[in-house]
Amino acid sequence: MNVADKFVKILEEEGIKDIFGIPGEQIMPLYRALSASGINHILTRHEQAAAHAADGYFRSSGKIGVCVATASPGALNFTMALATAYKDNIPLLVITGDNELKYRNTDYFQTTPQVDIFKNITAASYNPLNGTEAMYVLRAAIYELKTFPKGPIHINLSKDVLLEEDFDDFELCYLCEDDLSNISMAQELISTSEKPLFILGAGAITQRKAVVRIARKYRIPVATTFHAKGIIPESDELNLGMVGIRSTPRAKYAFENADCIIGLGIKASERTLPQIPENLIHVNINKDVLIGDVPIHGKVEDFLAEITFKKADWLGEILKISNEIEIEGLDDDLKPQAAIKRILDKFKNNIIVSDAGSHTTWTTLLKRSLKPGQLLFSGAMAPMGYGLPAAVGAAVATGEKIIVINGDGDFQMNLQELSTLKENNLDVIVFILNNSEYGIIRQWEEDFYDMDPFQVKLNNPDFVKLASSYGIDAARADNLEDLELILEKELTGPLVVEVVVLSENIPLPDQSHE
Repeated sequence: MNVADKFVKILEEEGIKDIFGIPGEQIMPLYRALSASGINHILTRHEQAAAHAADGYFRSSGKIGVCVATASPGALNFTMALATAYKDNIPLLVITGDNELKYRNTDYFQTTPQVDIFKNITAASYNPLNGTEAMYVLRAAIYELKTFPKGPIHINLSKDVLLEEDFDDFELCYLCEDDLSNISMAQELISTSEKPLFILGAGAITQRKAVVRIARKYRIPVATTFHAKGIIPESDELNLGMVGIRSTPRAKYAFENADCIIGLGIKASERTLPQIPENLIHVNINKDVLIGDVPIHGKVEDFLAEITFKKADWLGEILKISNEIEIEGLDDDLKPQAAIKRILDKFKNNIIVSDAGSHTTWTTLLKRSLKPGQLLFSGAMAPMGYGLPAAVGAAVATGEKIIVINGDGDFQMNLQELSTLKENNLDVIVFILNNSEYGIIRQWEEDFYDMDPFQVKLNNPDFVKLASSYGIDAARADNLEDLELILEKELTGPLVVEVVVLSENIPLPDQSHE
């Protein structure tokens, strides 16, 4: 048994069922081992799509996403997608091949400093120099991804290391490095609080049941980040909605008037906390993102186990505020928000994957999530081209019908993954809102730079014919009535629906009660 064989055996033992990637010369020993395993390999058409698919795999299911590429040309295609996952703390196991060790730091064919490049867009980037080191870093990576999921972990494997047969394996035992020394300060702040507020981030999703139980028992209102939408059903009166740049009126009021803010699993970026409140208790497993006077470096579950909460009595005060965000044009023909509302109404219980662009704003404002993971999108990096491959990953992970809402511009960034949809017969329905432009860029040019639209018009292909060329059923809606007729049917993917829409400006944050 060589290192590649053992690598795959460990992945199987750790419960890895699916891997996304593309084979190549330097990673071939691993693919030989994969071919003899029970792991399902999904062949994407671009490495960026493989990593986005692994990202969508985790966001939809909570299971570690795994992606594989060969040396430099393949590995470097990962970079955009890994930066996306890194910014959102998505735990991915990223495996790349490389030339033999003797060619490191040379100008040999397809040799680049892959580990150095990946260090800035992963939680860790490892370069094992022998089989024993490879076993150690794999087991360490899986432990970290499962226990302290801070982002992608990269393992770079030279071809000669993969072929080694003389190596030792490891059984790892780690001690938690949490720092709960500020628990007493947090307890005092909570005990004296009359107006506490939970702000929940993606890091609290695994403790959803405990958090919801505490919020309901003690009547503590809840606001969420983008990625924690649905952690407590948005139909529950305790859920005030999102806080931050797209804050709802109730969440904004609660944030400004709370005397104790308990941030669980939030990254605390400027999109969530425009300023750092003095009364913030910030709990996160990633000490590098902790802010405020009461930082707690540890797991949400450990924090909750140490804290005693008390009954809050200010929800009624908050509920007096209307939480409606007025959105115009919901019944206007050819308006993107009108089309998106009807799509969401049809598929209100399905996982929605959004891409990057003006449609993301409408989707976020209109989508009501009853559980976490019902709306997937990249928040902190927001690359165009995320939606389709992320939907591939979500469909593989869940086996459910997945709905993609994207624009004509971002769809074309990774449209080749229609082939992956077809090959795997995935139940993914792709809605393309076609306004023949990069709409949000055009709006920025006009509103902030006082210029006429420049280099934003798109001469698009016939998307119906394009989908058909991949053997995928497709339809086109030229108006709202056409779309409604399509949505009346029982739709099954793979399916592409082009929806013609007008150019429309998105509401800016200050127009959405920031």
